[in-house]
Amino acid sequence: MGGVKLPEDYYKSPAILVAPDLIGKLLCVSGGEGVIKREITETECYYGEDDTACHASKGKTNRTKVLFGRGGAAYIYLCYGIHALINVVTGPAGHPEAVLIRGVEGEYGPGKLTKAMGIHTGMNALSFVNSGVLWIEDQGKRPPFTARARIGINYASPEDIERRWRYTKKSL
Repeated sequence: MGGVKLPEDYYKSPAILVAPDLIGKLLCVSGGEGVIKREITETECYYGEDDTACHASKGKTNRTKVLFGRGGAAYIYLCYGIHALINVVTGPAGHPEAVLIRGVEGEYGPGKLTKAMGIHTGMNALSFVNSGVLWIEDQGKRPPFTARARIGINYASPEDIERRWRYTKKSL
């Protein structure tokens, strides 16, 4: 299983376009176990300071500064102090936006996939383009998907909770 590594220009697109487009692509990690590649099956979009579900809605902090960089970096943080979650930063520098990878083939749940693939917070801010540790490959698949409301964001405004920015590969 393999494909073509996504180029730097890919990550310049807005998260609202990248989130559904990542379905079917391969999340790749190089580590002590060699290279692990898993097909992305679920994503969620977080888009700017006006999106109350986005970590950047409270402004730039030490934790969120990678979100304010240009697209192509990994934003990896601890959820509940336990689970590392991986996001793909997209768009231009200065506009904080990212795509949370919620699931990969065989691992459903953002904390489960990072554990299975050896992804940790020490990889935060690594480049998907040139780190040699994290990258995404296009294997030419465009599977059908559903768009639903995001989950786990009860702190956000009702409007932002209802946005249909969670994308899940349809089972065939």
